[in-house]
Amino acid sequence: MPFRPPFLPPRSSPRPRTPLRRLRAAPAAVAAACCGLLVLPSSAGAADAPGADAAHAPRIHDIQGRTRLSPFAGREVTGVPGVVTGVPGVVTGVRDFGAARGFWLQDPHPDRDRATSEGIYVHTGGDSPGVETGDALRVTGKVQEYYPGGKEAGNQSVTELSGATWRTTGHRPRGRLPRAVRLTAHSVPEAYAPDAAGGPPGSGALEGGSIENRPLRPGRYALDRYESLEGMRVSVHDVRVTGPTSRYHDLWVTTDPDQHPTPRGGTLYGSYEDRNGARMKISSLLPLDRHPFPEADVGDALRGTTEGPLDYEQYGGYTLRATALGELRDNGLERERTRRQRRNELAVATYNVENLSPASEPAKFERLAEGLVTNLSSPDIVTVEEVQDDSGPQDDGTVGAERTLTRLTEAIRKAGGPSYAWRQIDPEDKADGGRPGGNIRVAFLYNPARVSFTDRPGGDATTAVRVLERGGEPALSASPGRIAPRDAAWEDSRKPLAGEFRFRGRTVFVIAGHFSSKGGDQPMEGRIQPPARHSEQQRVAQAEAVNGFVRTLRDVDPEAVVVAGGDFNDFPFSPTLRTLRSGHALTSPLDRLPRDERYGYVYNGNSQTLDHLLTSPGAGRPEYDIVHINAEFADQVSDHDPSVVRITRR
Repeated sequence: MPFRPPFLPPRSSPRPRTPLRRLRAAPAAVAAACCGLLVLPSSAGAADAPGADAAHAPRIHDIQGRTRLSPFAGREVTGVPGVVTGVPGVVTGVRDFGAARGFWLQDPHPDRDRATSEGIYVHTGGDSPGVETGDALRVTGKVQEYYPGGKEAGNQSVTELSGATWRTTGHRPRGRLPRAVRLTAHSVPEAYAPDAAGGPPGSGALEGGSIENRPLRPGRYALDRYESLEGMRVSVHDVRVTGPTSRYHDLWVTTDPDQHPTPRGGTLYGSYEDRNGARMKISSLLPLDRHPFPEADVGDALRGTTEGPLDYEQYGGYTLRATALGELRDNGLERERTRRQRRNELAVATYNVENLSPASEPAKFERLAEGLVTNLSSPDIVTVEEVQDDSGPQDDGTVGAERTLTRLTEAIRKAGGPSYAWRQIDPEDKADGGRPGGNIRVAFLYNPARVSFTDRPGGDATTAVRVLERGGEPALSASPGRIAPRDAAWEDSRKPLAGEFRFRGRTVFVIAGHFSSKGGDQPMEGRIQPPARHSEQQRVAQAEAVNGFVRTLRDVDPEAVVVAGGDFNDFPFSPTLRTLRSGHALTSPLDRLPRDERYGYVYNGNSQTLDHLLTSPGAGRPEYDIVHINAEFADQVSDHDPSVVRITRR
């Protein structure tokens, strides 16, 4: 799962389109009528007029320029005119995120250039700005490009005024702010971003170039459209939620309900080309004690108008900072239940339980148990990922997970499920990645009343399991055993676990995996296009190791039944999954689901697939089900949905 440090403040099938309509406001001669300008007192009126102090005061659109980088970067500017944007009568439009304070300023007199933004963020440091929405100001400060998360993170920059001082020249009454630009399916282009590498679409394994200095084409690319509105008031109307409310009080919506929709209301990320530029992150500038942030699930809607300045942040890119929020309409999304396996069907599931340890709340164990018993109908075998050691996040040298797994299996039994047994291998301390000190690992749960586990000694953290031939059939040298744990592919990553089971007289080999995360990849919405997938190389190497192990089993018995399940941290169309399936060693039963149902994880408003259950040809044609109980819901016990395959014993 993506790691989001707890101390940080809140972050963030194609159809033909009509040509982008010209939404930039009218020229200055008619701007007063367009924007509802107020006749201010003489001093304020002079400051607000387009030509005032022209020799010394560039306008905001001059500072923003026609690319992502300001032509004034590094220079001091004096007397820049604008209006603080926000909800009239409430001190909002003011950013107060930890020690970073400031406000958005917008020029009510736009130029004729659709590529230049009329809004800018004014950074005031640790001091409270002391301004209100509607204040007309003349601002002096240094122009800088701020990179959320640091320049090395690959994000785009935010053009801002830092070290700012200002004088107030007047105040605009309620309803007289610059009109918000409405974002719709027709105003946001289908194409996502320019390609600075010149390679084929989706070739992000090779790093592209920076798009920072390229002239903006807001009528051609979604990211350029958003950049041309950076800092300006924007709005969305009657939008569907595609990413549930997080604990950071943000959510994702789409301005195009026809852009790769899922049956349950999400937006499908189905290829590297389908990046879904109509997605928009929303957070709030309103005080939460008086304006609680809506707790929304995927498929819900924000009815009416949501509007505010368009910002860019580290987690999610372009973000609408709402000064007015639409009303939540609950569309009643329900958690799914899969059917119970038949007597001659072996049900194998996979479930990422997200950093489970004895330090987790009791309610987490109870809800995980309910999900396994009620929603998954008590599978025969479950590969579980992100099982932490018995001291949880404490970095104290503990590596055993007896207490963690005991609490989980007891909770399952209390929920009316079977008395699951488990098998796992303790990792070396701090060798398998994840939260420092947590020592996450994969494990098997199984129902002894339905299947048996073939125990063979010799498996430990560093000894590689081997495939043996016994009586013409494959067998494991150790069960459970780890696959190639000393291979460089598994450095600082969870090692896959292989186990030998028996179901109705037939041997079944199960592999539990949790491949390395996508940490370090360049962001989809960043300045490098196409973004480089730096982490992919390690996952491909891990896939090669697992694929080679399965091939060895099938060299002994081409009809061997193998199930490889887990959080492979990659997409069905990725090189990682292609490598796992190479040589027809494994197949993806997922591919037999309708395309718009192939997801079990929601990230930045995109519904996608990271968890998989792959089967060997000897398993026949299993039935596959992704059971949606977590990822689409604000109230989730894990950020992953579990999946299950049912294999018929022939």
